Amino acid sequence: MRIFVALDIDDAIRERISRFMEGLRGFAPDARWVRPESLHVTLKFVGEKPPEFVEKIKQALSSVQANSTDITFRGYGFFPGPKAPRVFWIGIESGPQLASLASAVDDTLVTLGIPKEEHAFSPHLTLARAGGQKVRAPNVFQHLQEKLAALTIPDFGTMKPREFFLYQSQPQRGGSRYTKIATFPLR
Repeated sequence: MRIFVALDIDDAIRERISRFMEGLRGFAPDARWVRPESLHVTLKFVGEKPPEFVEKIKQALSSVQANSTDITFRGYGFFPGPKAPRVFWIGIESGPQLASLASAVDDTLVTLGIPKEEHAFSPHLTLARAGGQKVRAPNVFQHLQEKLAALTIPDFGTMKPREFFLYQSQPQRGGSRYTKIATFPLR
């Protein structure tokens, strides 16, 4: 099973982001856009694990004690940067509790032999990817970047999650399908 740990997004915020994406999709038609129902805040990507090991992960994650915090979805950007964009994302602002949650998940899963994250936690929502184009290919986000420059910085709202989830990712035509396979409460 291909799995990851993430937070879900409130429906009202998801709807605002969906409308934002619909208004911009035509400015980057060659990008691979994420389906709005698939949006989530990744805390830890685990990867392929056999079902019996997934049960151990569920048990380990049930011991995570973390506080909830307000999470605001605002702004946008490009990874690795605006001059060579490969990923278009929405920014996430929150208190230190969100990074603490990601760290607690990471530390818990390290005890099962799952490698620790190499990079600092950088919360964001991926909206689109450049796809399998060659690095020297024209910037598939160029027209989108021009359009965004003329807009005000979007604010999609604030939520306070009450739980986090273990998800299964099932690749399909048109993008992966994510299924919640376990729920863990936040304080």
